[in-house]
Amino acid sequence: MARILFVMTGADHWTLADGTRHPTGYWGEEFAAPYRVFTGAGHQVVVATPGGVVPPVDRSSLAPEANGGQERADRVAATLESAEELRRPMRLEDVRPDDYAAVFYPGGHGPMEDLSVNADSARLLTEVLNSGKPLGVVCHAPAALLATEDGSGTSPFAGYRLTGFTNLEEKQAGLADKAAWLLQDRLVALGAEFSEGQPWEPNVVVDRNLHTGQNPASSEPLAERILPSVS
Repeated sequence: MARILFVMTGADHWTLADGTRHPTGYWGEEFAAPYRVFTGAGHQVVVATPGGVVPPVDRSSLAPEANGGQERADRVAATLESAEELRRPMRLEDVRPDDYAAVFYPGGHGPMEDLSVNADSARLLTEVLNSGKPLGVVCHAPAALLATEDGSGTSPFAGYRLTGFTNLEEKQAGLADKAAWLLQDRLVALGAEFSEGQPWEPNVVVDRNLHTGQNPASSEPLAERILPSVS
């Protein structure tokens, strides 16, 4: 059994371009599906958030229309209810990367608000990348990579092939015109080689030990791709 760290947002809103707060958090499926993959294989999941706050779920991610029907929505909700790890997160500030076999970042718009500027997350990401351990990041969670940019404008993730929530998906979701910035644009500016798949379809990109998924549909195949590397 290995220990896998889930780094999750502590933000319950995303600040839009006009200063209003869009209610958000983490996306239910992006925790639930990987959690089932890893725990189903016998591994232990540990949750960490900035300050050790309980991660807020984006309530819209629990709706039937966000999950392809009521049955799948109920399954996500049941997983979140049963996952005690969500109710007793550790402080991200206290995380020691050596204690974990892999690190996984679920998405949702929450990481755009807090993890995108969090120095403790940036330190963790850099250490895990350099360690060669599996690092999984899905949907909007690649926003956390932006915090790794140093004072000279360089990031250890520059030159890596990766994916994340695309500009087109943000537009189709109805938030692109309201956003202060778009994830795809910022990752390209960071120096990453962004790989855009079809909207809402599973897309997993692996470059060395960095494993990324484009959208909620990518969360389960992303975890399954990581699983053989966990030891």
